[in-house]
Amino acid sequence: MSNSSSITHFLLLAFTDTEELQLLYFWLFLGIYLAALLGNGLITTTVACDHHLHTPMYFFLLNLSLLDLGYISTTVPKSMANSLWDTRDISYAGCAAQLLLFAFLMSAEFSLLTVMAYDRYVAICKPLHYGTLLGSRACVRMAAAAWGSGFLHAVLHTANTFSIPLCHGNVLEQFFCEIPQILKLACSDTVMILAGIGRATFRCFLFIVLSYLQIFRAVLRIPSEEGRHKTFSTSLPHVAMESMFVSTVILAYMKPCSIFFHAEDLVLAFLYSVVPPAMNPLIYSVRNQELNDVVWKQITGCFSKTINCTSSFAYHS
Repeated sequence: MSNSSSITHFLLLAFTDTEELQLLYFWLFLGIYLAALLGNGLITTTVACDHHLHTPMYFFLLNLSLLDLGYISTTVPKSMANSLWDTRDISYAGCAAQLLLFAFLMSAEFSLLTVMAYDRYVAICKPLHYGTLLGSRACVRMAAAAWGSGFLHAVLHTANTFSIPLCHGNVLEQFFCEIPQILKLACSDTVMILAGIGRATFRCFLFIVLSYLQIFRAVLRIPSEEGRHKTFSTSLPHVAMESMFVSTVILAYMKPCSIFFHAEDLVLAFLYSVVPPAMNPLIYSVRNQELNDVVWKQITGCFSKTINCTSSFAYHS
């Protein structure tokens, strides 16, 4: 039996004991991580640099991409390093910092997804009031509220989690530090802490679902079949990704510890910590021709400048 005051490090879950498979996991995570960096980086720079995209929808998408960049960078690089160097260690302070950042970015993303659902609801169901309800100041305030509430939530729950005495060793059954895994090591019952987190997440999810139900009701009244198809094809992937993200978090945080084995815990964590940041750029841009055109314009412009600079350098040499 160990005491939390004597714990100097934690042991994270290893994907496998085989060195070849550890390297395979490293390359898999590296590919996913680079794809997430590229996709979210392109959206961030495109929306920030093109004034035609300075609208509420793209402003919130920019914030989502920034959150996703931080979200996946909090967990995946450390996991890749552990796989590459065949270690499981993370320091006590490093674990606390990782948990704080993960909780902050995840909570802020929940809030931002709720705001984005409200944005779509107003745009489709109350288009005449869109400019009034979602002016520039209102958008900045809602985005700031999402980031601020996420940070406050993270600080409170991180402090609460690490203030609880730990009696069950220092082995975490996950590839990164998160609240449920730390609380499994606690001496006392911590169900109420996880239930509080789950209830807050569920409220965001309920608001998102109700917003999209109102959107779908309004879409069904559109006389044009093409208009209905366009709205459904854009909204359904959003709902699917948001539902997967929120439902897996609720399941992971609210389930009794004895229900799932390590493999199921690992799959759930992968679905809410790695998949959304990697897939969101695709989900939110695949049907968005305006964004695709601007991204392609920027890529071709950078490519042309690179060729011109190379040609100029070669000429002067």
